[in-house]
Amino acid sequence: MELRPGLSALVTGGASGIGRALVLALAQRGIFVTVVDFSQDKGEQVASLAEKEVSKFHSRLEFAPALFIKCDVTDSNELTGAFENHVKTYGGLDICINCAGIATPVPFYQDKTDGAKSWRRAVDVNFVAVIDSTRLAIRAMQEAKRPGVIINIGSASGLYPMYPDPIYSGSKGGVVLFTRSLAPYKRQGIRINVLCPEFIQTELASKVDPKFIDLSGGFLPMEMAVKGAFELITDESKAGACLWISNRRGLEYWPTPAEEEKYRVRPKTLRRNSPDVVPLNIQLPQSFEKIVVHTLSHNFRTATRVQRTLLTLPLKPDYVLLKIIYAGVNASDVNFSSGRYFSGGNKDISSLLPFDAGFEGVGIIAAIGDSVKHLKVGTPAAIMTFGSYAEFTMVPSKHILPVARPDPEVVAMLTSGLTASIALEKAAQMDSGKTVLVTAAAGGTGQFAVQLAKLAGSKVIATCGGKDKAKLLKDLGVDRVIDYKAENIKTVLKNEFPKGVDIVYESVGGEMFDMCLNALANYGRLVVIGMISQYQGEQGWKPRAYTGLCEKILAKSQTVAGFFLVQYAHLWQQHLDKLVDLYSSGKLKVAVDPKPFLGVRSVADAVDYLHSGKSVGKVVVCIDPTFGHHSAKL
Repeated sequence: MELRPGLSALVTGGASGIGRALVLALAQRGIFVTVVDFSQDKGEQVASLAEKEVSKFHSRLEFAPALFIKCDVTDSNELTGAFENHVKTYGGLDICINCAGIATPVPFYQDKTDGAKSWRRAVDVNFVAVIDSTRLAIRAMQEAKRPGVIINIGSASGLYPMYPDPIYSGSKGGVVLFTRSLAPYKRQGIRINVLCPEFIQTELASKVDPKFIDLSGGFLPMEMAVKGAFELITDESKAGACLWISNRRGLEYWPTPAEEEKYRVRPKTLRRNSPDVVPLNIQLPQSFEKIVVHTLSHNFRTATRVQRTLLTLPLKPDYVLLKIIYAGVNASDVNFSSGRYFSGGNKDISSLLPFDAGFEGVGIIAAIGDSVKHLKVGTPAAIMTFGSYAEFTMVPSKHILPVARPDPEVVAMLTSGLTASIALEKAAQMDSGKTVLVTAAAGGTGQFAVQLAKLAGSKVIATCGGKDKAKLLKDLGVDRVIDYKAENIKTVLKNEFPKGVDIVYESVGGEMFDMCLNALANYGRLVVIGMISQYQGEQGWKPRAYTGLCEKILAKSQTVAGFFLVQYAHLWQQHLDKLVDLYSSGKLKVAVDPKPFLGVRSVADAVDYLHSGKSVGKVVVCIDPTFGHHSAKL
């Protein structure tokens, strides 16, 4: 919602503290304001100041530009009257800020009463009245049939325990979870968010032990609270959001997406808003083309050929026939074509030839076996199993991952996106406040790693080679982009990050691995998800000896962890759903390299292009160009 003159806002607890600051800040934008408070003298004073500010934007009004209504927010009749008065005066309600709050007058540990004038009163003002006011604001916005924003003022004490006043902490914790649970109102155009500042110099905060305030980093400037509230009002993506404000960390949304995923459970029926079945007339051919590996070589073009194969029907009972629309290209395609991903010696692996190539793809289910009951023909789906470099592929139904649409962005989320999402959570054990270094960050998986790290509240450093890649990373929100073609990575890390980095997401190998290990902080975690620089030597992928590795990680209590996506198949659907949610809500961008590769016969060109170092984002092959002309939007 744009803060513009002519809107109207109601603020409870608006006569002092944060409420007063917000009333005046809104008035300075030309917004009509109703101040609801129990203190008549202070309330009338603030309303008078607000009226002067609002009048600068409006002349010859037939109603007061600012109102004061004396009200005990715990009295439902008085509170209802305040909302009715506001709506009658201004014709509706656009913004409601619930700011009224009190400390517990008698410490809970010393209170010998029934709490009627102490802890019960605090709960009524801090929590019950917020529920009541939110209810009334929602009703006013629904009756006016126009969008609105409600901001409930919580507290950092509602995010973690405040031992001196457990009643205040508990009531604010209730406000936080109550507000976050109201996110579905966004579907009606009503966004409800909660602001949780640490200590601000107000009359309420003056009752807190100064030593406790100093431990938390001192008083926050009031401007930070106003900035946070305005962000929650203007950012249309925020609904059920909790914005934590502190001197130590600035403005930070809590919980982070990574933390939220630890407990969130989504019913399978809610995974997609898109139709389950795409209205597409699929003609099953007698034969189709696919890429097969016919000889073992790290040179993908030499190792593979296009083969025409008969389409055998009917399918096995538990199998699905998938028409591939888009297939993803990966650096490790050359490892697959050289037989690196198969156990046994060269003779054993050669006995498997020819075998199908391609790790990932999205498409439409074209046929199903007799025992497949949970999938339908026409359903968009993804696969992450061998055989995606093909016009059609037959796979067991257990390998099917339902998706919203068979778009190139979804292909990017498969091997590349899932590697970043799962590796950062499981291998890197990433949480907020860390410094994260991502190598080859403008590639297929790097682009996801930098964004997920930012969403988790981390500071992100990214390496790349070239201006176009550097621009992409800056657009994705990277804090420090190191273009190795313009500056020395080792020098930058040493001079700008002398204490080291907490997490490294490493995919290059060789000298880059050495630099990353040397830049790792005490207790740091280096996650190896690949080593692209070692994949295409004259002899293919050859292991390197990292002399002194054990001594280095021992000296600094560091961890070097490997990550191979195949071993986390049980998490694929969960993390794919998360990535799709983030993308659909605008929190995640997906960069697909713009260079077109059309049809099965372009796969070798696409693999060569990826290894040329020129690609920006995920390299994707459009297996069926006729479908690719359709709009590609999730």
